[in-house]
Amino acid sequence: MLRTANIGVCDIREAAARERAASTAGNRPLFYFRFGVDQALPQERRTPVTPSSSSRYHRRRSSGSRDERYRSDVHTEAVQAALAKHKERKMAVPMPSKRRSLVVQTSMDAYTPPDTSSGSEDEGSVQGDSQGTPTSSQGSINMEHWISQAIHGSTTSTTSSSSTQSGGSGAAHRLADVMAQTHIENHSAPPDVTTYTSEHSIQVERPQGSTARVAPKYGNAELMETGDGVPVSSRVSAKIQQLVNTLKRPKRPPLREFFVDDFEELLEVQQPDPNQPKPEGAQMLAMRGEQLGVVTNWPPSLEAALQRWGTISPKAPCLTTMDTNGKPLYILTYGKLWTRSMKVAYNILHKLGTKQEPMVRPGDRVTLVFPNNDPAAFMVAFYGCLLAEVVPVPIEVPLTRKDAGSQQIGFLLGSCGVTVALTSDACHKGLPKSPTGEIPQFKGWPKLLWFVTESKHLSKPPRDWFPHIKDANNDTAYIEYKTCKDGSVLGVTVTRIALLTHCQALTQACGYTEAETIVNVLDFKKDVGLWHGILTSVMNMMHVISIPYSLMKVNPLSWIQKVCQYKAKVACVKSRDMHWALVAHRDQRDINLSSLRMLIVADGANPWSISSCDAFLNVFQSKGLRQEVICPCASSPEALTVAIRRPTDDSNQPPGRGVLSMHGLTYGVIRVDSEEKLSVLTVQDVGLVMPGAIMCSVKPDGIPQLCKTDEIGELCVCAIATGTSYYGLSGMTKNTFEVFPMTSSGGPITEYPFIRTGLLGFIGPGGLVFVIGKMDGLMVVSGRRHNADDIVATALAVEPMKFVYRGRIAVFSVSVLHDERIVIVAEQRPDSTEEDSFQWMSRVLQAIDSIHQVGVYCLALVPANTLPKTPLGGIHLSETKQLFLEGSLHPCNVLMCPHTCVTNLPKPRQKQPEIGPASVMVGNLVSGKRIAQASGRDLGQIEDNDQARKFLFLSEVLQWRAQTTPDHVLYTLLNCRGTIANSLTCVQLHKRAEKIAVMLMERGHLQDGDHVALVYPPGIDLIAAFYGCLYAGCVPITVRPPHPQNIATTLPTVKMIVEVSRSACLMTTQLICKLLRSREAAAAVDIRTWPPVLDTDDLPKKRPAQIYKPSNPETLAYLDFSVSTTGMLAGVKMSHAATSAFCRSIKLQCELYPSREVAICLDPYCGLGFVLWCLCSVYSGHQSILIPPSELETNPALWLLAVSQYKVRDTFCSYSVMELCTKGLGSQTESLKARGLDLSRVRTCVVVAEERPRIALTQSFSKLFKDLGLHPRAVSTSLGCRVNLAICLQGTSGPDPTTVYVDMRALRHDRVRLVERGSPHSLPLMESGKILPGVRIIIANPETKGPLGDSHLGEIWVHSTHNASGYFTIYGDESLQSDHFNSRLSFGDTQTIWARTGYLGFLRRTELTDANGERHDALYVVGALDEAMELRGMRYHPIDIETSVIRAHKSITECAVFTWTNLLVVVVELDGSEQEALDLVPLVTNVVLEEHYLIVGVVVVVDIGVIPINSRGEKQRMHLRDGFLADQLDPIYVAYNM
Repeated sequence: MLRTANIGVCDIREAAARERAASTAGNRPLFYFRFGVDQALPQERRTPVTPSSSSRYHRRRSSGSRDERYRSDVHTEAVQAALAKHKERKMAVPMPSKRRSLVVQTSMDAYTPPDTSSGSEDEGSVQGDSQGTPTSSQGSINMEHWISQAIHGSTTSTTSSSSTQSGGSGAAHRLADVMAQTHIENHSAPPDVTTYTSEHSIQVERPQGSTARVAPKYGNAELMETGDGVPVSSRVSAKIQQLVNTLKRPKRPPLREFFVDDFEELLEVQQPDPNQPKPEGAQMLAMRGEQLGVVTNWPPSLEAALQRWGTISPKAPCLTTMDTNGKPLYILTYGKLWTRSMKVAYNILHKLGTKQEPMVRPGDRVTLVFPNNDPAAFMVAFYGCLLAEVVPVPIEVPLTRKDAGSQQIGFLLGSCGVTVALTSDACHKGLPKSPTGEIPQFKGWPKLLWFVTESKHLSKPPRDWFPHIKDANNDTAYIEYKTCKDGSVLGVTVTRIALLTHCQALTQACGYTEAETIVNVLDFKKDVGLWHGILTSVMNMMHVISIPYSLMKVNPLSWIQKVCQYKAKVACVKSRDMHWALVAHRDQRDINLSSLRMLIVADGANPWSISSCDAFLNVFQSKGLRQEVICPCASSPEALTVAIRRPTDDSNQPPGRGVLSMHGLTYGVIRVDSEEKLSVLTVQDVGLVMPGAIMCSVKPDGIPQLCKTDEIGELCVCAIATGTSYYGLSGMTKNTFEVFPMTSSGGPITEYPFIRTGLLGFIGPGGLVFVIGKMDGLMVVSGRRHNADDIVATALAVEPMKFVYRGRIAVFSVSVLHDERIVIVAEQRPDSTEEDSFQWMSRVLQAIDSIHQVGVYCLALVPANTLPKTPLGGIHLSETKQLFLEGSLHPCNVLMCPHTCVTNLPKPRQKQPEIGPASVMVGNLVSGKRIAQASGRDLGQIEDNDQARKFLFLSEVLQWRAQTTPDHVLYTLLNCRGTIANSLTCVQLHKRAEKIAVMLMERGHLQDGDHVALVYPPGIDLIAAFYGCLYAGCVPITVRPPHPQNIATTLPTVKMIVEVSRSACLMTTQLICKLLRSREAAAAVDIRTWPPVLDTDDLPKKRPAQIYKPSNPETLAYLDFSVSTTGMLAGVKMSHAATSAFCRSIKLQCELYPSREVAICLDPYCGLGFVLWCLCSVYSGHQSILIPPSELETNPALWLLAVSQYKVRDTFCSYSVMELCTKGLGSQTESLKARGLDLSRVRTCVVVAEERPRIALTQSFSKLFKDLGLHPRAVSTSLGCRVNLAICLQGTSGPDPTTVYVDMRALRHDRVRLVERGSPHSLPLMESGKILPGVRIIIANPETKGPLGDSHLGEIWVHSTHNASGYFTIYGDESLQSDHFNSRLSFGDTQTIWARTGYLGFLRRTELTDANGERHDALYVVGALDEAMELRGMRYHPIDIETSVIRAHKSITECAVFTWTNLLVVVVELDGSEQEALDLVPLVTNVVLEEHYLIVGVVVVVDIGVIPINSRGEKQRMHLRDGFLADQLDPIYVAYNM
């Protein structure tokens, strides 16, 4: 097949000759390789190995709990050196705070005992070593020196800094202090100004110039100025300060120039680095292996070989198996193998199914399920399949129904059409069984018939039956499974001719001869173990000694002992097995390895295997091991053996090795580096191309173009001895098995297809093949390629090396914000402390940053033995990644570093210099935008028979109603059972008000104009007290009473309002009177300073001489106090005129008349809630059905049942009420329907709010109660604020509320761009009701006060007769007053006086028509100006970020965000076990980055109910912020993102 035209193919011998010529001619090749083991080993190891130096070797190596795949002393020293450098510019990483319960749970008791599962492929440990190794061997000498310098110098003096104050974070703070302090006093090296300049290191309260370190007093209440200039006394703020200081350091790489389109924020396009290394060599030539020799007595097929040896030397041993004591368990001879395989073949073909319908026919697939300690049974079954011409698919034994990855194996079996599983007796007995004794169907598996292959269970074939032995052909011989990077499992098909050719090529390359003995430690079911230990051995009648994994665990030296005992010529091992032998060999006297002519290192393609090879040679050279015996090989499931180093007799020809610059490798370029440099990768060759094969390397992505000689590419092979396809997947097969490498001129180099090996590497001088990693391990970060194995090696070289449990560490990348981000997950040792883990994590970050120049996005530690395992005990990478992404990894420590590694954010917005008024006007005209303004109906134009209009004051309206309709019921109060608790007619209210007026004047001795605080629960008393004040000429202030169960936090607010409002007296009920004077109250406030308290349960009997009538409608009617969402207490003044205008506006909008009934479920203390509860009924005469929201806690259906029972058409509620109904009644709609609940009469259900409409809540409420007759259009919202208590309110007439979708990215730039529903970054906004009559609105720029066009987001300004007349404050802050209540536009209509609402929003003219026939203008509220966060020059609204975060994980029930010193802090409430807390940190960080292009600074995980919510159901983010900074939240976990 391979006699190709000689284009681009050169022979190895020619290459070597050319190489010599080149070097003598003096033109230095682009990379050189140092040949000869002498130079390859570090200096100390050149001496002949004497016992003393080998014991020194032990001292360095014996911590066997490292993962030996990645051992490299050179690298370890490089890592230590890099860290030592960092020590001089130490990062101050604030350590996360963790609740004590969380720390305790991850301590020793929570760990499962060390794993003793049977198979364990990559689990780097020997039994016994996890208990720790002798103390003499704690790491190498140079590390101890380094470590003692780096840390011991500083911990001793600072450990006392803070005792365990909040839960378990004491240790945490000690470390944070150490991190802040470890900044070197004696600058032995010049400070490195490139990255972390030393002037930035934090100096927390340290006397300048002194050498004694003083522990920073975070624990004590030392004040510290934060970035906002606010003094705070807390550890949290100290940590945040640490974080801010650390983040001020320059980033690497610096942010490059971005592209910004008109608010189409393009993410930064990664510009190629002009200084990056580029390949400069000539185009490579494909390399041809030696001819595959034709040996006369080679068999025509493998079955023919078996028949031949089984008949001519039946007594020759074929396979010896071992028990766990290392004793030979069983010897399978060639005769037995032949007869038993025949028996299996006969039974498969003739004894399954019926004669007419056999279950298995030639060509069908069957699966082989055999444990790792039974190679004999496997071998018999495998050859039985070959003889029967059925296709074996060997897989691992499924241990449980839910093994990691087992489902994917099931998919493979299903797609191969497997219906029969061959297994051994013992294995069959060990499979999980159902109670009836059946083997359950494993998850994702097809239904299988389990067939035991032991001879005693099988029928003897008839005398005349023989298997049909043909020459090897293109039929499939077997299928080997392969697990991909994403966890999916593919089946690689190998034909019979490929199988035979592969055995021949291996025989030639390894020089196998008949009857040689070979020791095999590898898994015999696949890969190198199968090819050498099961297939090639039979072709050459060799004797295989199979060492099971379980024996290696007990005795890691067993394979070496067997080599000695059987004088074996060949051994097949992994670098792990060599490493274990090193750890254990010191007890052995009589080891002699001189019989070995070839030690095949199966994972020689992993560049990190070189150190195990060197070290093994170093120790065992004195035991007869020759250097040229070590033969690394490279293999892949698709290409089988790719290359193997040939055993030579010439010990003078040393192996090739290259010391490559890791920086160069990230750009795919080979650059030789001196070994002194820190970031190098030392690679050894894996020998030559296989006999009969051609090899080249092609660019890893894009079209398969040949690489240059100094370029890294994917190795591709053209040969007969390879796999031919992925079973059943023609598309993937084409991409992998049918590749035609192209020359630079664009032509293919041969007419034959090549196969991608999945290995990255290059062909070096002399045709030697070098592999530097696998395609599967490749992570492309910002255009540079990093290999997961290299990162693992660096992490494992970080002291303390014993930290990672058994070297179990996983590295993978996740895609966040258009780039790959590196994630490291490691199992930590059961005995490690919080400090150990955090210190180790910080060091790993520094080491990877120094050596690989790449940032780690997330470093997570999990308890020992908790990562999902592959069947052979290694870490199941794709499952681990899956768990990480879905938030079920349950780490015990997490460190995220988005600040340092996310460098492709959109450009921060630069504020444009403001353009003048004229250009704004012209600009708007040109672009066809109208100035954004709108108004409700004009009060003057409306003709209505409003009798109350003739009165200027509400007190007069009440007196008039008491005379004209004395028995008309105005108010009905319901209790929690839904029955009437109390009611008031017009005359009852009038008389009660009179008595209260007398009481105020006589007992209270109040003058007109005095302020009176009304502290009442929601009800009738409050209303009567309000009108009593008006009758006496006093100014009422309604105050929410303190909560009896929570006096400590609620009473101070009451006290504050009473004091700030300058109340001369306080009116309340008898019950609250007692509460205010109780012992609990005295503990919370100074009760001696209360003003006089009047108890209205005991009223005088007489009437007042006269009822007070104000002289002027502009005088004060009442004060409205409310705490804003930002935590500010603000009282506004409402005049009599404004109060009457307000009531009239609502009467007109909602069409309220005496015959109407309105249900109100609101708190009656401020804003529209108070007006609807106390004022509107008196003005309009309708009956108000009052439902205190607190009653819904005992009976959630109360409000809706009342609405249904009283056939109410209009009802008002708050978001908290709506949420209570949605959550509390979700499952009860059927039973409510049965109770006759009917909401079909409701035409308006208005949510009274001062925020952006919560569209998700209103929609789910509408959907939920649709079945009970609620019309979805009935639900709407209103908008009020401090300067105007109601701007918009959905009335009875007029168009339905509309919803628009805006682009969230444009909104950040204060632009409004409408998009389609469901488009990316779309945000739904619902209009906030209709503008009330008499209200005018304009949208203005909050900074310049100019009017805006309707495509801009701006502040809503309002002009109306019912605006409040100003703030009521003690301080009399006039500037604020005039700015908020008396603002004028800077241009345009500069005469009108507007009030600024403090809310950002926009107006849109819709296609709908108003009641008066004009086109309807809808007002959309986006959020409060005070709450909006300015980050990176853009405006963000907390609710948008919170919505994204709540969607990130099922356990997040509530979220609040705020900023502190420019850091975004996200607080999430966790509904789940505390073990899930740390899962949330990466998910929260990811979602905010992806959807908002923001980096989260701090993630705080708290219990349910910690985020404070006010009575209107709004989050009190500023209270939360203050609580967090004052260490009052008792968080489960606080993560400070780097």
